[in-house]
Amino acid sequence: MSDVLIGVSDLAEAMLGPRPPVVLDVRWQLGSDDGFARYKAGHLPGAVYVDLNTELAAPPSAEQGRHPLPHLDTLQAAARRWGIDFGVPVVVYDDAGGTVAARAWWLLRWAGIAQVQLLDGGLGAWRDAGMRLSSGDAVPRVGNVTLTGGCLPVADIDEVAGTQALLLDARAAERYRGEVEPVDPRPATSRVR
Repeated sequence: MSDVLIGVSDLAEAMLGPRPPVVLDVRWQLGSDDGFARYKAGHLPGAVYVDLNTELAAPPSAEQGRHPLPHLDTLQAAARRWGIDFGVPVVVYDDAGGTVAARAWWLLRWAGIAQVQLLDGGLGAWRDAGMRLSSGDAVPRVGNVTLTGGCLPVADIDEVAGTQALLLDARAAERYRGEVEPVDPRPATSRVR
């Protein structure tokens, strides 16, 4: 799984190497908007903060949901702002069990960045290994990446309904079952009919 995950020691070594990865901190939690404050209080050295709501998603809508895919040109401008260059590896992490980092991983792979990895264990693993944290806000130089989009498959609800595909839902169990919906005005349908 080395093409998906990277361990703390391998990341620390890569950060000191001749071609260090761009490290993205994608902390976000449902119902909370303090990710940037938590990032500024302590993050991996050189990591750039990425906001799920404004950089990894287009504005919410009733038709597209809370976090629709961003427009490719908007994502490309953000990726360049984060310092991503063509051919340079990217590592993403969060502090929420990898759920938000997984979205960033998928989105960047979908957009055409082939070398994207998740920090195995996220911020907690970095801390547990006794690695140092930085505070404040990292300001990277502007990158030159060009995104193409469409490099991983996307399906809408009608396409999924017409297949025998296995659909995995990563929401909390009580949200999946429809018992609670703390955020969305209209709960998402749990099962395709």
